[in-house]
Amino acid sequence: MTGAPFTTLGINMRSTTRYIALGFAGVMLAACGHKDKDAPLAFVPADTPYVVANLDIMDATTRGALLAQADAQLPSQLAQLDATAERLARKDPDGARLLRALRAEFNGKTIETFAQGAGLNLKGYSAFYGLGLAPVLRFQLSDPGAFEGFVGRLETAYGKKLDAANVDKQSYRKYAFPASGTEVVLATVNKQAVAALLPANASPAMLRQALGLDRPQKSLQDDGRLATLAKAKGYQKWLVGELDLTRALPLAVSGKDPLVGAIQKAHAEAISAKTGEPVATQLQTSPSCGTDAARIAARVPAVSFGYTKLDAKHQNVRFDVALADDISKAFAGLKVELPGLGSAGTAPFDLSIALPVSNLRTFWLAQADAVAAKPFSCPSLTDLNDSFAKLGPAMQKAAIPPFGDMLGVRIALDSLAPGKDGGLPTFTGRLVLGTSNPEGLLAMGQMMVPALAQLKPAHDGKPLPLPKDMAGMLGQPAWIAMGEKALALGVGAGADARLGDTLKDAVGDAGQMGRMHISGAMYLSWLQLMEQKIDSVAAATATIGKSDEPSIDDSDDATEAAADLARSKAQFAAMKSQAERVDSIDAEMHVDNGGMVITSQTLLK
Repeated sequence: MTGAPFTTLGINMRSTTRYIALGFAGVMLAACGHKDKDAPLAFVPADTPYVVANLDIMDATTRGALLAQADAQLPSQLAQLDATAERLARKDPDGARLLRALRAEFNGKTIETFAQGAGLNLKGYSAFYGLGLAPVLRFQLSDPGAFEGFVGRLETAYGKKLDAANVDKQSYRKYAFPASGTEVVLATVNKQAVAALLPANASPAMLRQALGLDRPQKSLQDDGRLATLAKAKGYQKWLVGELDLTRALPLAVSGKDPLVGAIQKAHAEAISAKTGEPVATQLQTSPSCGTDAARIAARVPAVSFGYTKLDAKHQNVRFDVALADDISKAFAGLKVELPGLGSAGTAPFDLSIALPVSNLRTFWLAQADAVAAKPFSCPSLTDLNDSFAKLGPAMQKAAIPPFGDMLGVRIALDSLAPGKDGGLPTFTGRLVLGTSNPEGLLAMGQMMVPALAQLKPAHDGKPLPLPKDMAGMLGQPAWIAMGEKALALGVGAGADARLGDTLKDAVGDAGQMGRMHISGAMYLSWLQLMEQKIDSVAAATATIGKSDEPSIDDSDDATEAAADLARSKAQFAAMKSQAERVDSIDAEMHVDNGGMVITSQTLLK
């Protein structure tokens, strides 16, 4: 089946995932804490390349608080769904009907009542994983009949039924995407819903394993890898995820994965129909591809994530990126002397990023030399050889002062307000440039702006006012100050009083690469600023698009532009609704002996 059905289910369903996720949110926060032989993890192969699952039951109080948060955001999310359906109505009426049917399922309901009506078990078990690279989602149902009714209502609204099939007396639905050589499989098996994206005409063995009729020789439940990972990284057991690149990347590049193979074959057939190039020729894969892919994956073997704290007021998340030993060692002990990098920011928006150019240059030159000594031979990866060949000269240029002396940058905004009539925003705050040669950086600035030549700052952090003509360009007073390894600029009334202390803030600890702090009010200001810019662009586009003799095409364009604007407004309404509940967001990034660690802490009002 092609045309609108493919467009709707293959592309537009991606835009509806976030809305369906409102109903599934509690499912992924459920449990499999004991060795239940029918728990979702019992169906996950131990060698799966990726998995997201839950290992313990969330307490009722926390679950209720999270559902309340989702309910508060639901109206704005539904408004965005309405706007998206309106945009689709002209070009894809089937898709618009499907979105509106999904929208209707939420009428007068909370997230919890929607889940009940759809048969979803908010206290059940769930897992999203790869059968090879083919994605499979399993989640427990409280009422299989209600879930079947939910799917049936969406089918009716869509106007087309999924094809019915069965294997070993197990019935399932499927929908094929000929253009990509894949099909969606949906089934209810022993009070669990199973959804999978498989190769079209998947082998019976693969289909049986996806549906759970055949169990893996060793499951992830038997393996216990996620529980070990959660303990080692401090992840709470409500949600743990892992991407094993040592398994995923060779599968993707070698051509041995059934799903990737099906997609590549469909693509080759489409090209062959146009050019006559034989499909078999296009599908030839060099034996070196698997080896090269494994070589790349060894540099970044795995990525994992999980909540470290989750309750009514806190949503803390940790990401871990495993790195090869030489990468970790290059940065784990590195102490970047950027003021502010070593402590949490206090300004409403406070961002510190380590950019030790000298160390980065040494590291990337070594990577370029390694690729030059042993180039990639897999045809789909040979572009990397050219990229690394160009990297060497680029890194040599990076040694030129003052860029080569850079250590990092810090931006601290004390206020931010949209400009009047769509003009530039107004702000106050400080900019800190970490450098091992602040005098050289200042001299470069003085060459570019001669008016700065009169400034002679010392290393004492004492602020000096910028010349009046330069301050006039900024529309407010400004100062400059110098530290031992930093040059700082302060803008706005009172910024001079903060510059000295800013230059005395703690520098980065060993391995520290970045920090960010943003208050809820500042987050909301950023969103309002972006919304203002989108409105300005929309207004300008509408004016340019007008003509003296409007045509049918002009009318269609105007209708689509209006729908796009409505969708954007609904999206910003959803984001602002979430931002209004945020007290603050903090994030931190560092490298230790195991790799890179990224954490975020969201404090809610």
